[in-house]
Amino acid sequence: MRGQRPDLGASFARLTRAMIEAETPILSAHGIEMWDYVVLAALESATVPSQSELATAVRRDKTRLIPILDRLEARRLLSRTPDPADRRNRVVALTDEGRAVFTACRKDIREMEAKFLSSVPSAKRRTFLEVLEHLADDAPQG
Repeated sequence: MRGQRPDLGASFARLTRAMIEAETPILSAHGIEMWDYVVLAALESATVPSQSELATAVRRDKTRLIPILDRLEARRLLSRTPDPADRRNRVVALTDEGRAVFTACRKDIREMEAKFLSSVPSAKRRTFLEVLEHLADDAPQG
């Protein structure tokens, strides 16, 4: 099998591990963990009113999401209030402080990504990012 490209899964796995290893110290410098960042990003990018809908959006079991929300709420990065339509549910919202932490993390991550991608010619970089986003958007949510 010499000369054949690796399977997509193997390539994505190597790239994912490299990105997680590069992002972890950035997030740690801001006092958050990877799942914290995932939750902040979901809240920043769209309206995700309930904890249940947030769990679905970030693909995390509701029971495993609660400690993350507790941690972020304790740091005042998000707020949870009773849902007026159904008081059993909680409405989750990003606070100004949460938005500031998310924005700072994203800025530092984008700088790391720029360095990581710097060896790829500009046109190929744009194409890679467009294709990657397309594949991620079209990936099954199973």
